[in-house]
Amino acid sequence: MTSPVRIGELIRDRRIIVCCGAGGVGKTTTAAAMSLAAARAGRKVLVLTIDPSRRLAETLGVSRNPPEPVRVPEDRQRAAGIKAPGSLDAWMLDPKLVADGAVRRLTKSPEDAERILSNRIYQQVSTMVAGMHEYTAMEALFRLVHEGRYDLVVLDTPPSRHALDFLEAPHRLSGLVDSRAISAFLPRADSLVGRAASRVIQAILSAVFGSDFAEEFVSFLTTFTSIFRSLNVDVGEMRRFLSGPDVAFLLVSSPALATLAEAYFFQDKTKELDLPFRGFVLNRSRAASAERSMPPLEVPGDAVLSAGLGKLHALAELEQHAALRDRALLDELKKRAGDTATAISLPELPQGADDIATLVAVADRLAAS
Repeated sequence: MTSPVRIGELIRDRRIIVCCGAGGVGKTTTAAAMSLAAARAGRKVLVLTIDPSRRLAETLGVSRNPPEPVRVPEDRQRAAGIKAPGSLDAWMLDPKLVADGAVRRLTKSPEDAERILSNRIYQQVSTMVAGMHEYTAMEALFRLVHEGRYDLVVLDTPPSRHALDFLEAPHRLSGLVDSRAISAFLPRADSLVGRAASRVIQAILSAVFGSDFAEEFVSFLTTFTSIFRSLNVDVGEMRRFLSGPDVAFLLVSSPALATLAEAYFFQDKTKELDLPFRGFVLNRSRAASAERSMPPLEVPGDAVLSAGLGKLHALAELEQHAALRDRALLDELKKRAGDTATAISLPELPQGADDIATLVAVADRLAAS
């Protein structure tokens, strides 16, 4: 029988760990703690995350919107117990910055890139193109791993159940430009009829929306189509890359039913796409408290203390109920994980993981699991 992989093994051995899950479950904190654990083990690590909390950025001492990965300051690394050859870089990306970077990489010339970036239509719709943020996060991961600068890259995916949709059909994004609805607006020079039709359509656009909008709209579609066609090739290669043995997908959840539903959805999606699912992380869990003993109901001969214990007992029962619920949930996740994956729990942190010491404590728990 195959023994399940442990989180600590992933941190020490894999080149890529992808964290998926709903928003607000501590996914970014988990990704940062894993990165700390790997760097403490002597690896060169990058944590790559989209639009993290300001407090986490402040904890690591890095800017939220740098154009390239940046080294976590030396004093923070020393406080975390990171020693050479280990190191920790962070890249905390703004979604608009990610989209603009993709435009510059995928256009044929700097002139084409600037034409799109300055286009008012692009500026309005770039954040609404289905799958663009998710694609560009994975594309940055793909590029950085192939550059060979890091032993491990930990990716915190955008908090959306659509974070893996762009892998499902490599032609989905680029297929947009092949539709008749889009191609009808593109300038044509293939025939006299085609040129005439293009002039008629542009005249209609100009009459309805104004000549400036019509020109920008056609310019946007003309240049952006080359980008979408590039995605058709890149996504296919990226999907094969993410299915490799050096990659691990972890699903982060909390005990809340809605976030569990997201985690189950992601697990089904990884199976459907043949991606290497390696475990659940049940965050904000009280499962570790399930073995604690209940306080006594009374103290013989001390009525005041007994009355106080009686009130505490009611609170302890609620706590024990939540702990037993979370323990049963953890057992269920282990069953769902199967023989080649695992499930672990992390405790609730009422104060949040907003300091290095707390992140290190979480990192050590992950590394030891």
